[in-house]
Amino acid sequence: MRLVFFGTPEFAVSPLEALAREHEIALVVAQPDKPSGRGMKMQAPAVAMKARAMGLPLAQPLRIRNDEFLASIAVLKPDAGIVVAYGKILPANLLSIPLHGFINVHASILPKYRGAAPIQRAIEHGETTTGVTIMRVDEQLDHGSMLAIEKTEIGPDERTPSLASRLSTIGAEALLRVLGSMPDGTPQDHNAATYAPKIEKSEGAINWSHTAAAIYNKFRAFDPWPGIFAGELKLIDIAPVDGHGEPATILSANSDGVIVATGDGALRLITVQRPGKPKAAAADVLRGASRL
Repeated sequence: MRLVFFGTPEFAVSPLEALAREHEIALVVAQPDKPSGRGMKMQAPAVAMKARAMGLPLAQPLRIRNDEFLASIAVLKPDAGIVVAYGKILPANLLSIPLHGFINVHASILPKYRGAAPIQRAIEHGETTTGVTIMRVDEQLDHGSMLAIEKTEIGPDERTPSLASRLSTIGAEALLRVLGSMPDGTPQDHNAATYAPKIEKSEGAINWSHTAAAIYNKFRAFDPWPGIFAGELKLIDIAPVDGHGEPATILSANSDGVIVATGDGALRLITVQRPGKPKAAAADVLRGASRL
């Protein structure tokens, strides 16, 4: 099939590679380069870098809702459009261009966790199973009919990068199967829909009155960004442990870490980081402290 591919982050790279092995990629569309890091240097998104490395045609338009861009897609006469974490909702006049419409790889078992951060929200909420849904794209957010669902377990200590990598691979394989058969699809139960909004940096602030399990789930979900922090102290490596006491009270400290009480249970702080300082053993940073 002749395809146009819309995607931006690392999660979309495996599907792009898989498609390029079996289909013709007429154009890759990614978000524009953005300033990143302390030096705020312009950084190309992962899909743009991969497309260049593979020698694929690449566009990074500022806007996709204009006649010039739409005409550039129409002239390609694609059989289908693929969108994987592109970052914008595609307009109806774009969706109607490919012969078979647009197909999306979404990192949840729809209709649960529609939206920008399904992987992080599933981990944050303590889910033990998630998956990938291959779906038709319409004008509403993650709303179209489902063409395939593939499930996977979430490990009790698994963090976002590991799960995202696995779901990307699973999604790539499922996408190829769908393109080979082009099923009619099954409508979603929209009444059962839940949402996974974009992660905000402020969400990384923890509340010690919450349970150890809830804080640990947030730690796993928000790795690598925004991480979790107590005041200005970023918690780099932690683990749930037995223990009880007044929330935020330090129960013990030794070379194995610093144990802090939560609303239910306790957490061992192993590695932490102060602003502008290198990562360090929690016991060294919090020596003499009685609470956080």
